[in-house]
Amino acid sequence: MPAPVPSEPLHTVQSFAQLSRFLREDGADEETRQLRESLGGLSRHIEAAVQARRKAASHGAVIASVRALAAHARQHQLLLTGMGSAWHALYEFGGYQRGLRELRDSIARWQAALEAGASAEQECFAAFELLAWRTLGDALLVIDMYEQGGVEPQSDAPARRRAPLLVRLGQWLARGGRRKR
Repeated sequence: MPAPVPSEPLHTVQSFAQLSRFLREDGADEETRQLRESLGGLSRHIEAAVQARRKAASHGAVIASVRALAAHARQHQLLLTGMGSAWHALYEFGGYQRGLRELRDSIARWQAALEAGASAEQECFAAFELLAWRTLGDALLVIDMYEQGGVEPQSDAPARRRAPLLVRLGQWLARGGRRKR
């Protein structure tokens, strides 16, 4: 039976840091845990770059945060490549990998505009930020599809069905981003 949908309106994730906290709190099998940790790191790097840019940090600090983000995005993509066949069998997984490549390209364009002092930097930043939200949303969908697709970790313990990830995210946000007690 599907998990009940909260009766109060769903809150929205308002920062990449909030999404990162949610991903750290909710885990399943080892590959899912590794993916969540990497995705949480990607989210934190995105947040750091966005905040550095918005708070008008020094030009060098913004470039450094974008370089760190680019490096983590590359590491995250390498993790995806090594995921098991159950992940690669998901249609949504291929879409997420393409989206991550697009995000990496967007980061590279933003970084190049920053380093060149190009007038297109604002446009590159805006495109990056939109793509970052879309890519992280795609990642949540992939995790949800994996968890709901009947792929259970190998163990002797009886399998339990979990509420869909997006429902759990809504419930987590409704609690104000706090862990259930």
